[in-house]
Amino acid sequence: MSTFMFKSNSMNYTPVSNIFIEKFMPKARGEFVKVYLLMLKYNSSGEIGVNSTITASTLNLLESDIMNALNYWNDEGVINLVPVDKFGNFSVEFVDLDNIDLDSIPDVSLLDELNKDSIRGTMKEIERILGRPLNPNEMENYLSWQNQFNFSPELILLLIEYCVSKGKSDCRYFEKVAISWYDSGVRTIEDAQTHIKQHEDKWIKYRKILSYLGLKDSEIMKPQQDILNKWVKEWGFPVEVIEKAAKICFERLNRADFKYMDGILSSWNKEGIKTLNDVLTKNNKSKFTKTTPKNQKGNFNNFEQRTYDFDSLERKLLGWDKND
Repeated sequence: MSTFMFKSNSMNYTPVSNIFIEKFMPKARGEFVKVYLLMLKYNSSGEIGVNSTITASTLNLLESDIMNALNYWNDEGVINLVPVDKFGNFSVEFVDLDNIDLDSIPDVSLLDELNKDSIRGTMKEIERILGRPLNPNEMENYLSWQNQFNFSPELILLLIEYCVSKGKSDCRYFEKVAISWYDSGVRTIEDAQTHIKQHEDKWIKYRKILSYLGLKDSEIMKPQQDILNKWVKEWGFPVEVIEKAAKICFERLNRADFKYMDGILSSWNKEGIKTLNDVLTKNNKSKFTKTTPKNQKGNFNNFEQRTYDFDSLERKLLGWDKND
């Protein structure tokens, strides 16, 4: 967690420079703009500082997204982001954009970019993959991946082909995948191919588990994905062991319950149970400890048995013993 300190003045409104809107905002990623505006609001309203956890939660972003945005705006020259210690805390100062040299800000013209053979060819290939023409906003979005993510045209085409192969053709979905690839360190075709294989191998397992639970991957939310990731990647459980936990869950609750299954698998992980044989061995041991061995006396049989001479007793009762 990082803390960001402001040099601020308290106001009831947030002034946004027209220079920012006209020159900087159009080419920036949407979440970067959100971070800039929220930080500007904090700065203008007299906040002394705010931490990255609160900022990320407010904008429904990751803390890494906050740092990426602030580093981007620092590189663009609209803020000064200065470390104040070795613990990830920073001073944030907003630059007065009225005093910057506008001639030094390159204007990105879509028409100029499309005059380049490589760019024009990439856009035509994207249109072929999607089976429809691209609108200017989509073109600018794909161009921004080259500038902000340093994605090559070949990598952009691979990303879109991958998304389309999954039945996704929405530009917003492409953007999410692009951000995910960038955050995962994907920079080359080889990086992307390795990332795709790992992602698909993971989801093959996930889909088997979800199918056993009667669910589809489109029906689960991120918290459930995180739980699946913990079971498979962090704890290293095979699919059949997770299915065994699901079976126990069904037997006890008559429904699929991620929280209940997580409790079972957490217990097994702590006990070092990793395979189906380990589960069976644990169950057999539990049954054995609950069963009384045949050679062990029960509570009733723990009393020492008394022996009686029934013939003698009968003689005494009848008074015959007196005639002996």
